[in-house]
Amino acid sequence: MDQDIRSILKTYFGFTRFRRGQEEIIHALLEQRDVLAVMPTGAGKSLCYQVPALLLEGLTLVISPLISLMKDQVNALQEGDVPGAYLNSSLSPVEYYTTISRAVQGDYKILYLAPEGLKREHIRSLREQVRISMVVIDEAHCISQWGHDFRPSYLLIREFIQSLVQRPITAAFTATATDQVKEDIACILNLENPYMLTTGFNRENLYFGVQKITKAQDKVQALLDYLKNHQDKSGIVYCATRKTVEALSAALSAAGYAATRYHAGLEDWERQNNQDNFIYDRKPLMVATNAFGMGIDKSNVSFVIHYNIPKNIESYYQEAGRAGRDGGPADCLLLYSPQDLRTNTYLITHSQSGELPKDPALISHQLEMLKAMTFYATTTDCLRARLLAYFGDRPANYCGNCSNCSTGFESIDISITAQKIISCVYRIEQRGKRFGKTMVVDILRGSKNQKLLSQGLDSLSTYGIMAEMDTHRIRTILDYLIAQEYLTLEGDTYPVVCAASRSREIIFERKPLVMMLPKEAAPHTPALKIAELDEQLFTKLKSLRNRLAQEAHIPAYIIFSDASLRDMCRKMPLNPEQFLRVSGVGEVKMKKYGAVFTRLIREHTIGGG
Repeated sequence: MDQDIRSILKTYFGFTRFRRGQEEIIHALLEQRDVLAVMPTGAGKSLCYQVPALLLEGLTLVISPLISLMKDQVNALQEGDVPGAYLNSSLSPVEYYTTISRAVQGDYKILYLAPEGLKREHIRSLREQVRISMVVIDEAHCISQWGHDFRPSYLLIREFIQSLVQRPITAAFTATATDQVKEDIACILNLENPYMLTTGFNRENLYFGVQKITKAQDKVQALLDYLKNHQDKSGIVYCATRKTVEALSAALSAAGYAATRYHAGLEDWERQNNQDNFIYDRKPLMVATNAFGMGIDKSNVSFVIHYNIPKNIESYYQEAGRAGRDGGPADCLLLYSPQDLRTNTYLITHSQSGELPKDPALISHQLEMLKAMTFYATTTDCLRARLLAYFGDRPANYCGNCSNCSTGFESIDISITAQKIISCVYRIEQRGKRFGKTMVVDILRGSKNQKLLSQGLDSLSTYGIMAEMDTHRIRTILDYLIAQEYLTLEGDTYPVVCAASRSREIIFERKPLVMMLPKEAAPHTPALKIAELDEQLFTKLKSLRNRLAQEAHIPAYIIFSDASLRDMCRKMPLNPEQFLRVSGVGEVKMKKYGAVFTRLIREHTIGGG
């Protein structure tokens, strides 16, 4: 059996070794056990069910939420001569019926299906005429309302499995799930004595960074500054609202970047066209809401930037994880602004048009998830440690590959500063007034703002008591006091700063307070570096790959990932035997592409570059 598994792994997928957890899951499935696996994006979940699907009798049905994933997966399977297909709304009625007919005839080993498709009448012929040996549920967290992306259509899966004459092996996979969500998945799907595996959530190739920004225009500039140094890279910029997507994509296009956009308000044809432009690298920069990305298998995404803070850590980690799928170094940056919290709080507490009123318990749960995300954005601890601890991992306190670890912090006693800020809020409230953060900072710095002076606020005892400290420093400490609940913000449209019950600890109990404040930021250089490569050869290989992809009308990374091209640069294969040793090259791809790639490498070698 092991020999069969490894033969399939190399022949069809081009690998000689498994990643962590893959082999154990494959063995469990081949032993007819149900599986619940939590593996980070890029860990190779699809291989865990594709390999056993080729060894099991009958058809493996993969329930997947998005058309883009199905197309990518089936393209990749067909490139490796694996008989696979998909059923979704992108097919015409004739194509849909033909695919069903061929599945009944046994032409496929793997068939992808959207969960909504389980309701279609045509699926009955599959249930009645085909032996479905395994049902795989991808993005399984969508079945739980306590997760970050609940989809009611996923509740159809259990009923479908129960309707089959012979119960298939059931395998659930997801990249992010808390213990509560994992319990939900196992219970709702009625998994029988499942083999459960969580491989850990850490992805060492990803750099995590948070940049705190107070003004909207400064965010645009921060993004442009980053892109200036990454002009030859492909990346995703996530925004909280459609309006922000529209404005930002227009600004980036005006600045000369090949950017496109994606959100639920666009026409179907435009969303598909824009996604294809991104996938095929015609426009390597995607600006999108969280409607984009689940199932995107693009391996050369070098950065994911969150222009606004997401509503929870699970969403953030899954979206950020779309960077660096090929194992190369990649950046995951969050441009944090406190006002983004108001947007997310509104989205959580208000039903969108056409939705049923939200369950109060669910609202409370989602607000707690937002609070955890806020703590991540404001922590002075290791960012990676904060993320991994949320999912139950026990990471080290220092990773060396996040903005908090690499920038360096100094421990500052802010006790007196905190007393001054909180006292200012008290003095304002004693006059029966409340103001936003900007006015509080202006009072502390002794601003000559006419609005401030006209209200006689220059007569407050706290007016000008922090004139020597710059505005950004005061604002940073004020945000920290709010995050730690010594102060609070009240109101949605124009939030005002108010004293909280904990403020007594600072004012009356004189509690000492220490805060980690950043030193001058050092330039970011990823901790994980790629070995020195022949860049000229790498460029030639990419050009060849792109030409072949255009001729075949498939994304370039389906032919070979950047990781495979880098391995070619390292190993310099000159004949078929050597080409087979390249990671990602199996017998099938060697027969298709070996001659043309080794010829280019020989010509490059002989020509001396």
